[in-house]
Amino acid sequence: MAKRDYYEVLGVGRSADEKELKAAYRKLAKQLHPDANPGDAKTEAKFKELNEAYDVLKDPQKRAAYDRFGHQAFENGMGGGRGGAGFGPDFNSSMSDIFEDLFGDFMGGGGGGRGRRGGGGRNTGAARGADLRYNMEISLTEAFAGKTAQVRVPSSVSCEVCSGTGAKPGTSPKTCSTCGGQGAVRSQSGFFTVERTCPTCQGRGQVISDPCNPCSGQGRVTKERTLSVNIPAGVEDGTRIRLASEGEAGMRGGPSGDLYIFLSVKPHEFFQRDGADLFCKVPVSMTAAAMGGEIEVPTIDGKKARVSVPEGTQTGKQFRLKNKGMPVLRSSQMGDMYIQVAVETPVNLSRRQKELLKEFETEAKNNSPESEGFFAKAKAFWDGFGS
Repeated sequence: MAKRDYYEVLGVGRSADEKELKAAYRKLAKQLHPDANPGDAKTEAKFKELNEAYDVLKDPQKRAAYDRFGHQAFENGMGGGRGGAGFGPDFNSSMSDIFEDLFGDFMGGGGGGRGRRGGGGRNTGAARGADLRYNMEISLTEAFAGKTAQVRVPSSVSCEVCSGTGAKPGTSPKTCSTCGGQGAVRSQSGFFTVERTCPTCQGRGQVISDPCNPCSGQGRVTKERTLSVNIPAGVEDGTRIRLASEGEAGMRGGPSGDLYIFLSVKPHEFFQRDGADLFCKVPVSMTAAAMGGEIEVPTIDGKKARVSVPEGTQTGKQFRLKNKGMPVLRSSQMGDMYIQVAVETPVNLSRRQKELLKEFETEAKNNSPESEGFFAKAKAFWDGFGS
């Protein structure tokens, strides 16, 4: 199969200069690189074709030979080329630039030790500080009303003596002579170029010959801080509140991490919560449930609510108090409160009370329809077995 024109492969004209060639190559290499197209044999072949074209056209001597003789310039030993196999140091260098563009955010992200290279190719040695977690327990009434809490957090803060640089006042960090401020060194190993963290500056790009005493060259010191935290009304158990840049200070002037407040809500003696709704189990005496009446129940805001209990109320009966529940977070809506009745059987009866109950039982007819109905069905069930 005939090879495509190298200029056509790169998508440039024959008058393209070195800058245009490199820009076109880098753009296509990003699109066609095998790491971006795993398992795609067709794209891999195009990537090899692209490398072959660029390897020839970026070299002035090879390009002149190609412009005069075409692909024949590199066949039968002409021109010293190997038909696309000639990947030399320049190729490795250009590929390293591509990898930097493709994966620079991962290689130079905060916490990785190596800062992202700026326009001047220098590395400041700064690294983002770690995020911190603070566990806070609040009551259900505090979750209902919201609150402003004060928390004491021990964390690393920027050193005031050296202003976070890590260097003794009057001095400044120097560019690492081993890596030239890049934070990494490269070595050639056959076909591959291997890049590793600079052993002298540990990836920071700078070295401090005279470190600051209070922070020992770290640019930060440990200190306890008091912070104000706004807890909005309606927060639930497990809610996370983020305080931006209130975490650990960054190394050598790097940005601070964040502080995360994790909330847990303590159980309440009266209320159980389900989202924005509250449930309150209220014991009612047998006589009150039988004859009906009114009861007073507490609400989460510390007030009272009157609930009418109709005659003949049974255990498990629910009464809804609208808008007496929890606030819905960041809205004007309110949940409801549900009263769950539990009819209490009398205990510690006196002789007279027992006599009255026996008298009631003797005269009772159709007063307990559920129990009478159950045992009537049970009798029919037993009769079916000939009992």
